[in-house]
Amino acid sequence: MATPTVDKTRLRAIPLDAEPMEQVLLGRYRMLGSAGTGGFGTVCVCWDVRLQRRVAIKRIPIADPRYLGDARMTSTANEVLAEARTACLLAHPNIVTVFDFEIDEGYAYLVMEYVDGLTVAELLQRVEGGTLTHQEVAHILSSVADALAFAHENGVLHLDIKPTNIMIDRAGTVKLADFGMATLASAAGYGGARGGTIGYMPPEQIEGDLVDERTDIFSLAVVLWQALTGKSPFAASTAEVSLGKIERGPKPPLSKAGPALSGIVEDALFQALSPNPQDRMSDIGDFAHDVLAGLGDPEDGAFSLRELVGQSSEDEETSEPAWGARHLPFYIRFPWAETAVVRLLTAALTFMVVRIALEPVLAYDATTTLTGALIGAAAAALWPPLGSALAGAATVAAVATTLATNMSFPLSGLTALALAFWWIVAGRRDHLASAALLLPAATPFPIAGVALAIYALEPFEALATGMAGYLFGTFFSLAVEAGFAATPLVYALAETFVRPEVWVVMLGCGFAALAGSAFMRQGSVGAGVLGQIVGCAVVIAGLIYAAHVENGGIGTAPDAPTVGCAVSLTLCMCVATALRGPLQWDQEGDEQ
Repeated sequence: MATPTVDKTRLRAIPLDAEPMEQVLLGRYRMLGSAGTGGFGTVCVCWDVRLQRRVAIKRIPIADPRYLGDARMTSTANEVLAEARTACLLAHPNIVTVFDFEIDEGYAYLVMEYVDGLTVAELLQRVEGGTLTHQEVAHILSSVADALAFAHENGVLHLDIKPTNIMIDRAGTVKLADFGMATLASAAGYGGARGGTIGYMPPEQIEGDLVDERTDIFSLAVVLWQALTGKSPFAASTAEVSLGKIERGPKPPLSKAGPALSGIVEDALFQALSPNPQDRMSDIGDFAHDVLAGLGDPEDGAFSLRELVGQSSEDEETSEPAWGARHLPFYIRFPWAETAVVRLLTAALTFMVVRIALEPVLAYDATTTLTGALIGAAAAALWPPLGSALAGAATVAAVATTLATNMSFPLSGLTALALAFWWIVAGRRDHLASAALLLPAATPFPIAGVALAIYALEPFEALATGMAGYLFGTFFSLAVEAGFAATPLVYALAETFVRPEVWVVMLGCGFAALAGSAFMRQGSVGAGVLGQIVGCAVVIAGLIYAAHVENGGIGTAPDAPTVGCAVSLTLCMCVATALRGPLQWDQEGDEQ
């Protein structure tokens, strides 16, 4: 058989204006955009941060006395859940898979397979004339009929067949979506038409009478008529007007859309569109057999639809980014990355500080010291707040035991109390707080923790950490120079902290962290970047003023390496802020 050709000029450009939506559903599904609004719910395209895949979620409001306050409109969550379980049981290649179902805050959420392609409604909008070829319609009919036959055999009706619920993916596979949604809508408190769509419902569904398999056959026949002619025969603004059109029959005759449609195709569709369900076929297989006999080869239609959907998708990608994984923001594609970096950074800093502090405690035994530092790093990797606690404990132990004098216990005790106070106030509250305290001790720059405090902590905690990091970094540096011996360390501390410029820089670090964090907590990426810049500017201003004070009022440039460290860390944290994204959601690593 010759390979069919596809006229790609049939496709019309459709403007795309959907923008990603910054919202999270059920604690794990980040919204990428809306795929449309139905008669009883909204379909959202979301990214599952746990399983790293796109899903489609239908959000359905449910009538519940806790939210509506009217028992007459109430349906229980169990009714909705029962219908959702029915939809979940339909495993078929031509039916959209249902993954999960949740009820939260007055809404039911149905988590479904995301189909990367177009609905029949979208395809009809894109092709010239709003019609499909006979072979394309044959492929759609064959696939939907298989799906309905499987559902009917399992005692399930669809009750909302329409072009927006028939999807075609890039491989040309046709999938029927929203199975059980109409009865779900009925269970959710919607009466009358039982959740169907005006223009596609037969009279018995409009009037709330008994429905059966023939109801689905009628709706599918309407879709086929629309795909072949470009017009929905019973479309109307109200159910009453649509019912009148159904009573009069579809106009004009199908044969006017093409002579090839006269005969068996037209007869089968007219029979399926009868207002009296007794006149319709009761078996979807019999209906599909008669219509397919006059439409052509479904295989040719599958090839043609695959090409059309692929071409349309390529056009979308050239005009706007497709929602493929490579186009998603970094923080959505790799939600584990921030947690991994925090754990590795904290473990590395803990190792460096603990190794240095343990050397005098363990009599400079290299093997034992290395083992102890590795154990501390491993503990910090498992729970980062342990990193600062262990590093502080090692430092206190070193001061208390190295060349012990009558100054050793008071100094180590005060150091332990100060570190414990900070740990209770800020250190245990965020995983990055330990790194903000330890980075000034592990580097020659006591101001190094400010940018991390701005990024991770609430304003008050950032204030405490900015000052604590500067103090601990200065203390640790002097302790290393003194060999952790208490007596020379006390003299070095006294000599350092009588200088006013030291207090100026310490207060500058605290207020820089406070101001920067206040901007960061506004939530947006832009505010976070601005917070980092403001914090850096305050730190540099503090350094400039400290140099001015140190030199007796004579204008002097601040220490260049320290300024370079502040700027470099600010740039790094600006990049991290952009990658993390807005703070509309909880950023705690373990919860994400």
